[in-house]
Amino acid sequence: MQTAATTHLAGQGWQSPLPADLDSPQTLVLAFGASQLGADAPALQDLAAAFPRSVLLGCSTAGEIAGDAVNDGSLSVAVTRFDHTRLVLAVADVAQASQSGDAGARLAQQLRAGGSDLRAVFMLSDGLAVNGTPLVQALAGGLGDGVAISGGLAGDGSDFRHTWVMAGGTLRPGCVAAVGLYGDRLQVGSGCEGGWMDFGPERRITRSAGNVLYELDGKPALDLYKTYLGELAQGLPGSALRFPLSIRRPDSDAPPLVRTILAIDEAGRSMTFAGDMPEGHAARLMRTTNDSLIDSAARASADALRSATGRGDALVVSVSCVGRRLVLGERTEEEVESVLEAAPAGTRHVGFYSYGEIAPGTAGAASDLHNQTMTVTVFSER
Repeated sequence: MQTAATTHLAGQGWQSPLPADLDSPQTLVLAFGASQLGADAPALQDLAAAFPRSVLLGCSTAGEIAGDAVNDGSLSVAVTRFDHTRLVLAVADVAQASQSGDAGARLAQQLRAGGSDLRAVFMLSDGLAVNGTPLVQALAGGLGDGVAISGGLAGDGSDFRHTWVMAGGTLRPGCVAAVGLYGDRLQVGSGCEGGWMDFGPERRITRSAGNVLYELDGKPALDLYKTYLGELAQGLPGSALRFPLSIRRPDSDAPPLVRTILAIDEAGRSMTFAGDMPEGHAARLMRTTNDSLIDSAARASADALRSATGRGDALVVSVSCVGRRLVLGERTEEEVESVLEAAPAGTRHVGFYSYGEIAPGTAGAASDLHNQTMTVTVFSER
């Protein structure tokens, strides 16, 4: 396989020419851009013109990752032409969160039709209208074991107003799109690490509906959360990105999942999360340090690279949570740099800061929706 990467910066144009010679039906073009980009953006039109036969897939972000840099207002692009891997693009529309599971099932049906040698799926979703938990579960259930699933939920900085997904060169709100990668020569590695620590008392989720949390220990969830945040509560929902919740099933030894807030409802005194908040689960507040976040990103990369040892070029795609970026501040690029520390020569690195990350939580586990993690996916061929 051959892979190349470039970035379009506002007011400056492309940092290097688009590698149009890589265009083919076996070429994947990933593009991560600012939420304010419109369908008529010159950079997106350039992509469509340069790669008419390729599979184009992308989304809006809370920060674009390009190599060892993090940009805003840009378009970060990776172009990968596979030698032995076939590609199929699947698309489903989602008007509201309750349709998320159905969207995952429809994607699975489209991807199964592409052939029995499906090895991996990279999925991008609207970041606001979708509940990532049933989306991922339905997709994984429809595809069965042996298919690596990764990706993320589109972002909109810390504004939480508007996200888009690019499927086949078209920008679409309320959309989930996935590329299926087929063939025995494909190698995929994944890593997922958080670096967050629980603090404060453990509480029980006593009333919820899907990804909407109403009560903890029988009390309004939003009221309790505001008590912990103090003066930071004035900045909700954005300030909540610094203090996510961990949830775990009481009878399970599995690692807890991290959930971050997408919206609050003052009238209902509730909070909407990127994934399910099941009744009966235990919940605790979480916090972290800069060094813990950076170290966890390095571990995620090492895990992913360990599982993908193909020859020649490799494509590394990082999806990290917007909450991590808000905590890291000026040290954000250190997290991205740590991903590349163990990467071999010939590696191209792109990605984005997201509203939710999709990957297996541990080696051999099924894929799930995560928040506040750094997930790394490595694609190569043998």
